[in-house]
Amino acid sequence: MLNIPWLQTRLRNAHHLTFSLYAALVAFGTYSCMYAFRKPFTAAIFEGVTFLGIDYKIWLVITQTIGYACSKFYGIRFIAEMKGNKRAQSILVLMAISWLSLFCFAVVPAPYNIVFLFLNGFPLGMIWGLVFSYLEGRRSTEFMGAVLSISFIFSSGFVKSVGKMTVVDWHVTEYWMPFVTGLVFAIPMLIFVLLLEQIPPPTEKDEQLRTRRAPMNKQERKDFLQAFLPGLVLLIASYVLLTVLRDMRDNFAADIWKDLGYGAQAGIFTQTEIPVSIAIIVIMGLLVFVKNNFHAFMLNHFIVITGFAIAFISTLLFKQHRLDPVWWMTLTGLGLYMGYIPFNCIFFERLIAVFKYVSNVGFIIYVADSCGYLGSVLVMLFKNFSGVSLSWSQFFMDAVLGVSVTGIVMMIVAAWYFKKRFESVNNKSAAGIATDVQLAA
Repeated sequence: MLNIPWLQTRLRNAHHLTFSLYAALVAFGTYSCMYAFRKPFTAAIFEGVTFLGIDYKIWLVITQTIGYACSKFYGIRFIAEMKGNKRAQSILVLMAISWLSLFCFAVVPAPYNIVFLFLNGFPLGMIWGLVFSYLEGRRSTEFMGAVLSISFIFSSGFVKSVGKMTVVDWHVTEYWMPFVTGLVFAIPMLIFVLLLEQIPPPTEKDEQLRTRRAPMNKQERKDFLQAFLPGLVLLIASYVLLTVLRDMRDNFAADIWKDLGYGAQAGIFTQTEIPVSIAIIVIMGLLVFVKNNFHAFMLNHFIVITGFAIAFISTLLFKQHRLDPVWWMTLTGLGLYMGYIPFNCIFFERLIAVFKYVSNVGFIIYVADSCGYLGSVLVMLFKNFSGVSLSWSQFFMDAVLGVSVTGIVMMIVAAWYFKKRFESVNNKSAAGIATDVQLAA
């Protein structure tokens, strides 16, 4: 039903660059539309509304994030075992459930509608793995993954600007705003999913360069984790820190901008995210030219370390009043996304290719994501229920300064571990070959 035979034929016979551009853009479009169902409500303030003495918006963010985190845990199995012929239908069903939840959020009065943000977040948490599965295991996965990943940055700001516009210009209430914003993107979402489904599987050449990708059962998932456990613990711990900071900046951007004196400017969300999007796509896209999988894998470690350093230094300068608010938010966004984006596609893509481990990226991304969003939920609960009285801007500043150094140290140790692991595997392979030659002689 979702097949377009003539387009599939054209894509199979297309030039490598043409195919990469097509796949990257339709994946970007699909995931950008997903953001219209997830993030617009964060552009609202819900001034003066509280529940059990806690700001109503904080309840909404925490509830949706819990739903998203639960989805990531469920997605470890769901995404790892997903068959290719069910992906498009799964995306559409999950999006429909999410949109219906926003409708219920609008019609049920506050605070009883809080639960519908959980039901909104749960299905959306599986969309990334489904979309990225169309792109993984290819020669140009870095480029396609980079284009897809900037939807985190650009689309988050863009859909919040659209949501704010519906309130300011169309006079939509803040409760109906999320559903109306989703309505604006509903048809584009259907079109992009249809186009996404036409992408053919990886070629033989792709599999030679990047290793074959396949669904993973429970034992295969367990074996993968055991094979790289020390390094994965360090990587996932670093990713948890990045997820916490990125989520804080993203979910409470409206509150941070209000603290900084920019609360009335709807376009401020997009203004800071466009430069970051361009920078990230250039940095990540250039990795496609690094053909050696091990070198690219090590370079990814360096990019994450640099991202932590940029976030730390820019925050330190802002705290010393040597950087204005717009530059601070832009540079912290650049630093955090330099760390966050590789983990969502490129990092584990190259890990599989380096060690030639038949598996899929979706599984390990969801292991990392489940831990990352759990960490994000715990930090939000701590911020709002521990008696901490800092504003969101001050709390965000302190969090960046507090965890960036830890992240840098863990990434350096992780790079050392995987370098030693790679050398050990190569030495064993070389010894095996030498033994075979001796026996043959």
